[in-house]
Amino acid sequence: MKSLHLAGETDADRLLPLVAAFHTEMGYGTDTDHRAAAISPLLQGSPHGAAWLIGPRRAPVGYIVLTFGWSVEFGGLDAIVDELYVRPAVRGRGMGLEALDGIAKAMREAGVRALHLEVDREDERAQRFYGRARFKPRDRYIFMSRVL
Repeated sequence: MKSLHLAGETDADRLLPLVAAFHTEMGYGTDTDHRAAAISPLLQGSPHGAAWLIGPRRAPVGYIVLTFGWSVEFGGLDAIVDELYVRPAVRGRGMGLEALDGIAKAMREAGVRALHLEVDREDERAQRFYGRARFKPRDRYIFMSRVL
């Protein structure tokens, strides 16, 4: 996929404003230092996750972050779509779907057995979008968190 680029340390200046925009849109309340500290290891090659720029590398329109884990149920390495963001001005043009399809293909080729994400129960538009990307709700399960 031409419009999906693995982000490295030299991409921080392009990625961090996108992360800030997404966190503002979602109401996360994170600050600049928090976002930089969370993204920096991913740009340095952490085995725990990675970030990709969506669109032209010099002027990306979005990003996707995956984190990695292990699932006995799915039989090996799995990944979570931790964040996916496309600038509002260019939404609806298929770039988010193309990014998810490209990531899914790359992860499958890398041996990842399952790709997961969480979506707001009230956000029907996002649920339809992820459904088009072939994500399915797991009716018997809810994603739960414990902040440490």
